[in-house]
Amino acid sequence: MGPMAEPLLEVRHLAVHYGGIEAVCDLSLQLEEGEKVALIGANGAGKSSTLKALAGVVPFAQGSLRFDGRDWTRRPAWQRARAGLILVPEGRGVFPRLSIVENLQMGQMGQMGHSDPAALEKVYARFPRLYERRTQAAGTLSGGEQQLLALGRALLARPRLLMLDEPSMGLAPQRVDEVFEVIAEMVQAGTTLLLVEQNARRALELCDRALILESGRVVFSDRAAVCLASPALRAAYLGE
Repeated sequence: MGPMAEPLLEVRHLAVHYGGIEAVCDLSLQLEEGEKVALIGANGAGKSSTLKALAGVVPFAQGSLRFDGRDWTRRPAWQRARAGLILVPEGRGVFPRLSIVENLQMGQMGQMGHSDPAALEKVYARFPRLYERRTQAAGTLSGGEQQLLALGRALLARPRLLMLDEPSMGLAPQRVDEVFEVIAEMVQAGTTLLLVEQNARRALELCDRALILESGRVVFSDRAAVCLASPALRAAYLGE
């Protein structure tokens, strides 16, 4: 037997600080290629800070990051994005004054600066509303349409690991279903997923595993099905 393959993502002892505030403390995490993991916890638990640190948006106060077999702890955000470590932030992160097509093309800029018309056409085929309104400013779209635009832009960035921060926030139920349908298609195509989602049940139903955070620390980790089957965990984190 040959040596075991490294996980796609390995985080060891991550800490994130904002001034004197410790947002994440000693968090360790592994994701295998194609795995889907949910980060669950109340507001302020450190979920978004974890994603931002992995994307390079905020620095590691301590800890290490290995991605695809290489050390990325000190690499800048743009290099991580080029390698396929893609974050769709809370609030969508679209550029409101740019057109839809310009926003989508931003997703391809990390790919050595080359545009791919065929990939753009695939996104338009999946999201016909974006094609119909491609010359409109992104800021004129509804919240649900902006989320679809953000997902389309992420697709064009060719994610190896897709990190989603509250993709359903502020959306009508019909739009939530549409967004989760797109996410499910992406992971079925092999994209590895790290998901932060206010609707914990939807997150657990989609994911393989869950980490529960409190005050920046992992307090529980197990298969998503175990979390869904536990009345105590459902009462504490799903509000059931």
